Amino acid sequence: MNARASLLVAADGRARCAWVGDDELYRNYHDDEWGVPLRGDHKLFEKIMLEAFQAGLSWITILRRRQGIRDAFDQFDPAAIAQYTDADVERLLGDARIIRNRLKVSAALTNARATLELTSGQPGALDELLWQFAPPRREQRLASLSDVPAVTDESTAMSKALKAHGFRFVGPTTMYALMQSAGMVDDHVEGCWRAV
Repeated sequence: MNARASLLVAADGRARCAWVGDDELYRNYHDDEWGVPLRGDHKLFEKIMLEAFQAGLSWITILRRRQGIRDAFDQFDPAAIAQYTDADVERLLGDARIIRNRLKVSAALTNARATLELTSGQPGALDELLWQFAPPRREQRLASLSDVPAVTDESTAMSKALKAHGFRFVGPTTMYALMQSAGMVDDHVEGCWRAV
């Protein structure tokens, strides 16, 4: 893919990473969230949940359902989610606002419990665990979208560390997507107005 195909100029005159297309929700996500450093156990737990639900789907599907997922899962409160019962799982599987995949719903409960175990008596432990894998900032911008990796050594190591703590649906590709969305890496391509 060439650099020109990696950028899209929108009606507002701004050049953006081409994956944004012309969807306003995607554009706002790209402009306001993607690649912006995100800190805090609760916010990063939300990212883990959303990335797990995204596995195998497009990110726009998750963005369109994010508020519904947030509402169905007690605003991503790991303490509340960790208490969910089989009846809650069935309730969730009947909720059209979320991704109704039993394995992903089950993983959300498992990941909430793993988060509580990790952070019990040590607030900030999830934040610290994830951010230790953030690579140094690149000296140069990526020239095109084809230069954006799907997996890195850091995302593989992050995946392994989370799995060791009992997390599920946290494979290396999913964790690289988390690194992008949480601003641990900045993959805005050269020429994008968000590329700093």
